[in-house]
Amino acid sequence: MRPIFVLPLLLASLTIANCSSQTTTSEPSTSPETAAATETAAPDAAVTEAPNEAATPTTAASDSSVSETLPAVYSEDDVAIAGADPIAYFTEGAYVPGSAEFAYEWSEATWHFASAENRDEFASNPTQYAPQYGGFCAWAVSQGYTAAVDPEAWKIVDGKLYLNYDQKIQDRWAQDIPGNIAKADSNWPAVAEQ
Repeated sequence: MRPIFVLPLLLASLTIANCSSQTTTSEPSTSPETAAATETAAPDAAVTEAPNEAATPTTAASDSSVSETLPAVYSEDDVAIAGADPIAYFTEGAYVPGSAEFAYEWSEATWHFASAENRDEFASNPTQYAPQYGGFCAWAVSQGYTAAVDPEAWKIVDGKLYLNYDQKIQDRWAQDIPGNIAKADSNWPAVAEQ
């Protein structure tokens, strides 16, 4: 049984080593917590942050159109990540509300987008753009539970999108991004089944 646990630990170690190399989030706040977190980031790292809201977890089953789905997705009324366009975080460096006009069904949730182009980009590779931990609060998952998110409390680290409950929690999470990601990565399989 031990070899099964070696790979996740090895991957967590690699994640920790790589996390400080590339960091992006929404506009930095001027709170003391954010300033301290920004000062501890890698000197060449770009940082972006934002605030947050609540929702209900939706457990996902397999989706026949896409081979890989998420074990659970944060959604309200079956709309993933409070209707935010996940592509916009990567292309515009900002939270952009999506529209039901440009919707895509994946992992038993409806994902909204600001344009048909963004929807089609997501549809071509959802796991590349979907937030980590199914869009649940990254801090909460690092602590062993799920929580809603505010789509304005976000950060891209090593090409992966992380959302948090609100700006205050985002600031707390940012104090140890590599450590919190490693804890959340380890907790996620069990948390997703709750």
